[in-house]
Amino acid sequence: MRQAHRVHASALVVLALPAAAVAWAWPQGVAPWRFVAIVSAWAGTGLLIASLVLMLREPLLARALGGLEHMLRWHHRAGVAGYLVLLAHPLALALDARVEDPALAAAVLDPRGQPWAVGVGWAALLAMMAGLAATFMPSLAYRPWRATHFVLGFAVAGGLVHVLELLGHAGLPWLVAALAAVVLVWRFVLLDRGWRSLAYRVTATTHPAATMIEATLAPLAAGLRAAAGQFVLARFLDAERYAACGAFHPFTVSEVAAGGRLKVAIKALGPCSAQLQQLQPGALVQLQGPFGEFLGGDEPSPDALPPQGSQRTQRPQQPQRPQRPQLWIAGGIGITPFIAALRQGPCSVPTTLLYLVRRPEDAAFADELRAMAESQPLFTLSIQPTGDAPPALEPLLVRLADLPGRQVQVCGPPALVRALLPLLAARGVPRAQVHHEAFDFR
Repeated sequence: MRQAHRVHASALVVLALPAAAVAWAWPQGVAPWRFVAIVSAWAGTGLLIASLVLMLREPLLARALGGLEHMLRWHHRAGVAGYLVLLAHPLALALDARVEDPALAAAVLDPRGQPWAVGVGWAALLAMMAGLAATFMPSLAYRPWRATHFVLGFAVAGGLVHVLELLGHAGLPWLVAALAAVVLVWRFVLLDRGWRSLAYRVTATTHPAATMIEATLAPLAAGLRAAAGQFVLARFLDAERYAACGAFHPFTVSEVAAGGRLKVAIKALGPCSAQLQQLQPGALVQLQGPFGEFLGGDEPSPDALPPQGSQRTQRPQQPQRPQRPQLWIAGGIGITPFIAALRQGPCSVPTTLLYLVRRPEDAAFADELRAMAESQPLFTLSIQPTGDAPPALEPLLVRLADLPGRQVQVCGPPALVRALLPLLAARGVPRAQVHHEAFDFR
């Protein structure tokens, strides 16, 4: 299946770049520990370059590599693996020196008295250690977590300086350094500073639930080619009102309308989204994207919209029609891609939406969803208040006698997804029929 092929494309990048680097630098006629030192250095460098490439938030690249979520998951894996492999490099050098003279082993591990490039290499390795340690702290606030990624960028740059100074010749080292420089500038300048974004203005806001706002965004020039179920990265430019929103944050598109207009639903889950509950019309927004393949959103029709940069009025992209009955399970803000799909047109196959909320007043779009359920014979709605305890999911699934024949789409907190997967498998739903996205970018 083509989707499975795309899912593994990010992993292919992680395998191909270190393999190419090791093949270029494959040592011949050297002692065993020297061999390990050389291979680990280039394998680790290749993994770090792969990690850099996979952090680029470019829609075309994300579509080619299986979606942004898969890219960022493999970005994290490649970074951790690269650090661990690089740890073997100085240790192997020390063991190689120990074969000649045990006293030399300690000297190899001591940057004092060695060329300055050795000290830069050690500094890069220590910076990488600190940065990666912070990324494994889920309780760390967003801004400190983001700052650690800048540290990791400098660590990679320092490691490349170490390589270039010690090798000192043209060829692959310079190509690797050039690629890393391009990626770092692309990410931290073109993307993070908003140079690769499109300008929008907030034209209207509504409150579909007590702690949620839905904002209508109109493009000031060209608009994004978004589809129902995709998400965008947004930065709000009024620093005085929305100080916590200086970086780009992901928000799911809740409606795609004519003229390039989009609606995004924002629930108060953190400092930025809490400030945006007071969002007013007229605010300027920068958008990047669209991203995601939920509900088939990563399959744009070439004729659905004009190319980016066109000044013609853009028409909303039509959703793909599912081939089998659907079960949609939404938790909290996870209702957004489903309301977006329902707004695109009536269901073409039997579709059941199971909407889990803590309290009845937390059910966003409840009146709109009930009206759709009354007017659409193929659409069934079940809104389930769960309270503060974890929801009892199995009784809800037992009600669906035809569950094994349904395509299951899950959007909600990671804990909900983890709880559902084994229950669905126990009810006979093949794993290939279950699609979920965690939207976890940390």
